[in-house]
Amino acid sequence: GKTAKIARKTLEKRQKQAKSPWKNGKNRPKSLGKTAKTNYFCKKQIQHGTIPTPKQLFKRFLCIAKDCIATHRSQTDRKNICNPSVRQAVRVFCRDKGETLIFFDEVQCCENIVTAIKFLVDEGSYRYALSGSLLGVELSEIRSVPVGYLSIKETYPLDFEEFILNLGVAQCIIDSVRECWTDCRPVDPVIHEKLLELYRLYTIIGGMPAAVEQYVTTNNLNIVSRTQSDIVALYRKDISQYAEKDKLKIKEIFDLIPSELDAKNKRFIFKRLNEHAKFDRFQNDFLWLKNAGVAIPVYNVEEPKMPLKLAATRNLFKLFSNDVGLLTAQYADGIQAKILSGDLTINFGAIYENVVAQELLSHDYQPYYYNNKRMGELDFVISDLNGVVPIEVKSGKDYERHNALSNVLACKDYDIEKAYVLCNGNIRRSGRVIYAPVYMTMFIRRQTDCGGVFQVDLSGLV
Repeated sequence: GKTAKIARKTLEKRQKQAKSPWKNGKNRPKSLGKTAKTNYFCKKQIQHGTIPTPKQLFKRFLCIAKDCIATHRSQTDRKNICNPSVRQAVRVFCRDKGETLIFFDEVQCCENIVTAIKFLVDEGSYRYALSGSLLGVELSEIRSVPVGYLSIKETYPLDFEEFILNLGVAQCIIDSVRECWTDCRPVDPVIHEKLLELYRLYTIIGGMPAAVEQYVTTNNLNIVSRTQSDIVALYRKDISQYAEKDKLKIKEIFDLIPSELDAKNKRFIFKRLNEHAKFDRFQNDFLWLKNAGVAIPVYNVEEPKMPLKLAATRNLFKLFSNDVGLLTAQYADGIQAKILSGDLTINFGAIYENVVAQELLSHDYQPYYYNNKRMGELDFVISDLNGVVPIEVKSGKDYERHNALSNVLACKDYDIEKAYVLCNGNIRRSGRVIYAPVYMTMFIRRQTDCGGVFQVDLSGLV
């Protein structure tokens, strides 16, 4: 179906960018198309068969699983492996040579599978893929994590590049725009304006596969909005189902995200929850939303210096939605048409910043922000191989005015080599500042280098 096709295109693109294909998957919130993606991955890995194997093969797997668990785990675990819910969530892929891959879906319903995977892998008969929803929450208290046996990959909403690929934009167009980003030369004006229009559309549709599917199929924003409302309702239901404590407080925080981002400084104000609210009382509730993948906290740093994590202030943060389409859907009716028309009464700053936050996170960055009474506020601060990189997001025409960024760049203590201003203008460079169209956030990707191969010199020691 369409959802499977969207998942396939997205996974193909992400696998091309990955250094190695993933083997065991973990996803966070629901409705991200993780089952379709994992199904496609399994089919691609085991190329000669997608039909479930006969009952004999599945029975053999159950016997192996029970034997493995019987050796290492409790009677309860042995029963759970044969639980009907586990049987329904297992798909088996095989090919002629006898190699078999077993895919466990919805593993949050039977967390013992995650512990058992160590013994199943050691047994060696099959390969395994695992997938589930809200695993950051549901598996947080797992008794034994199989370190060294599980490669974990997060699943995020489609980013802008994946979105326009699924809409039908040619790969060669994206590649040509990527070259403009690399060479810092202007994009063709016609393509530039079209991509800005698609970017505004992305702020409405977002990256949830179900919402993208509805748009690709119908081009009807009303149907898309109803789909997004259903997903938001599902998130609220998940809070009731999976949050063991403080369900009402978590729901209240979740419901406040749109209005908090629409405020002037976008920082989450605790007093809007309760006049006497303090961070210590609500810390676990914010962590629940983060671990569930429903919200993205962006913490303030005391100074834009490496390493940023050590400078983070845990009680000062902005709280973004995990998907900009869901955020937009929670605003007033009719906002979609205003966004498409470029209505200046819309607070595009909050919407654009939400897109940037979710894209940076999906590109393996941990975004922060910086706020200082003397220097001013930077929308985002990230770190890469060359050090700290400030990012300002400007939705208006006066994007060359950025006092806080200028102050930080002028400070010799920070020694910042480059900064980005994401705006509606075409790409150009002025000194250390790169002015880039906001859609080019899709090209800001984290690169890691641990030094490659290093062989220690043991001369005189052996």
